[in-house]
Amino acid sequence: MQNAGQLSRRQILAAAGFIGLATVTGCGRGDDGGDGKDLSKKRNGAMKNYRAGQRFKAAKPLSFSVLHNNNPVYPMKSSWLFWKELTRRTGVTLKPVDVPLADYEKKRSVLIGAGDAPFLIPKTYHPSEVAFVSSGAILPVSDYVHLMPNFRDKVRKWRLEPELDSIRQSDGKYYLLPGLHEKAKAGYSLSFRTDVLHRHGLARPTTWDEVREVLTALKEEYPGTYPFSDRWSTNTPFPCGALFGYLGQAFGVRAGWSYDNISYDHTAGRFVFTGAQDGYRRMVEYLRGLVADKLMDPESFSQTDDQAVQKLLAEKCFAMSANPQELVQNYRYNLEKQVEGATIEMVPVPLGPAGPVVLGGTRLENGVMVSGRALESDGFVAMMQFLDWLWYSDEGQKFCKWGVEGVTYTESGGRPRLKPGISLMGSDPDAGKDLQKDYGFFNGVFTYGGSWDLVSSSFSPDEKRFQDAMAQRRQLPIDPAHPLRSFEQEQATLWDTPLKDTVIQNTLKFVLGKRPLSEWDDYVAELRSKNMQRLVDLHNKAHERFAKENG
Repeated sequence: MQNAGQLSRRQILAAAGFIGLATVTGCGRGDDGGDGKDLSKKRNGAMKNYRAGQRFKAAKPLSFSVLHNNNPVYPMKSSWLFWKELTRRTGVTLKPVDVPLADYEKKRSVLIGAGDAPFLIPKTYHPSEVAFVSSGAILPVSDYVHLMPNFRDKVRKWRLEPELDSIRQSDGKYYLLPGLHEKAKAGYSLSFRTDVLHRHGLARPTTWDEVREVLTALKEEYPGTYPFSDRWSTNTPFPCGALFGYLGQAFGVRAGWSYDNISYDHTAGRFVFTGAQDGYRRMVEYLRGLVADKLMDPESFSQTDDQAVQKLLAEKCFAMSANPQELVQNYRYNLEKQVEGATIEMVPVPLGPAGPVVLGGTRLENGVMVSGRALESDGFVAMMQFLDWLWYSDEGQKFCKWGVEGVTYTESGGRPRLKPGISLMGSDPDAGKDLQKDYGFFNGVFTYGGSWDLVSSSFSPDEKRFQDAMAQRRQLPIDPAHPLRSFEQEQATLWDTPLKDTVIQNTLKFVLGKRPLSEWDDYVAELRSKNMQRLVDLHNKAHERFAKENG
């Protein structure tokens, strides 16, 4: 799931900047790796001639500390087969520093700030790493990817250099090893009670105009309800972050969890201010219409997730944002227990004025930071080889996801299948064992990214339909490079936060009717008074300078 509380990607980039790769700019840094430091005394336990596709096996037993995000859905157990089999295969024992999911980001910051962080710090969403760059607390990992042949092989094969460009800092380096995807994977969309739609002869909507028509018909049938009530509004700076994200996509703008103050207008060939774009206004107008006509629950923007889901289960609403995991494990599982004959499905993200597109930059996922202290270890090279195998090799990724062949899964025609009696995310409610809870596999700390074959191997039939439909859409390119100089970075940081706060506050005021849309021009004037245009000009100047300097 998207880290709802994370800072805007653009907000941090404004304070950090980044430099492009040669493959993007035409004349740049070339391949990453090698900071000139002598690593000959840091090869304890390392493999000689380690290469892509080869299993890492430490030359002697080693152990490395790792920060472990303890998910309450599958609480960590020291008895997990994952730990035991990992040591058997690689000769490495991981020593987890266990942190509850709810406190993960705060605890991570405290540990890093105190110099007590484990060597490996996974489950980090860009741009969270930027806060630790200036202190030297984390490594510029791009200096060491020459030790990671699987990582480099996937970057090359899948042409991920532009995506890596987007996480570089002002020194031209990146400080996070992100999860790498062969193809973009959609995460969120609307889900509908399909049994209710069928009962009233309503088709699943394919456009946002059709969404409104379906909600209007449901309101007529159930006048005492809000047909659509939503979630993911607490513990996030952008309420209904998932909804705004995929609705914004239909209008060609980044919103919700993916909101950035600065966006690139590929038609105009320049950077613009996201929250003042015409597409952003039209998105706001659309939601205002749903709320004004009582088709959407106004409490959506303030209620907890539990309160929202309870409305769905109590049949006080019939549509809600979902991701595939929540759809199966929460909505469908509980609806089937409480409402006879209930069915619920996600629809492909409804289309809007932007057409069948997916916003670019979606092939990177959360990733791993490496503590600066790790470089002091004589086993540093072996640790980087191990990290490369576990998170980036085909074998390591398959192991993290599916476990041990013959024990947790079998394989037929190249497709892994769970052994009978083992469930994954509610796939078999009557199973005696659970792949995550009882074995430790499919753990979000270690399982992300990979080839499309691997990623899609766990899709349920309805998720496969959803992803297949989304895969047919055109992916827009990511924003071009526009690194800021140090004095520009400092200024942009001062402007960015108050502008973002103004956008979020007024977005909700407009949607909820607390401010009339006739005051949109006044709102844009308020943004200008808070240095909106100066921020835009700063980024366009940086873009023009970078393009000129790099051909």
